[in-house]
Amino acid sequence: MDNDGQLQLYTAVAGQLKEAHARVRTLQVPEGVRMALTRKLLVITAAAKHDPAEAARRLERFMGDLDEERIPEEEV
Repeated sequence: MDNDGQLQLYTAVAGQLKEAHARVRTLQVPEGVRMALTRKLLVITAAAKHDPAEAARRLERFMGDLDEERIPEEEV
């Protein structure tokens, strides 16, 4: 991938991650669920540093789960 394409992908993933974090912050869920979702986002964020295309796919699945209200149970 050329440098411009790589930069565009990083920029897109960064914007989507920002949106995902904002959505998680505003969810009306127990704190344990919010923490679990935040951990998932942190894993996706770390993946974006090495493979932004894979991170974009994982983030798309994550956002789809939020859209469909497939939210994990609270961890104890």
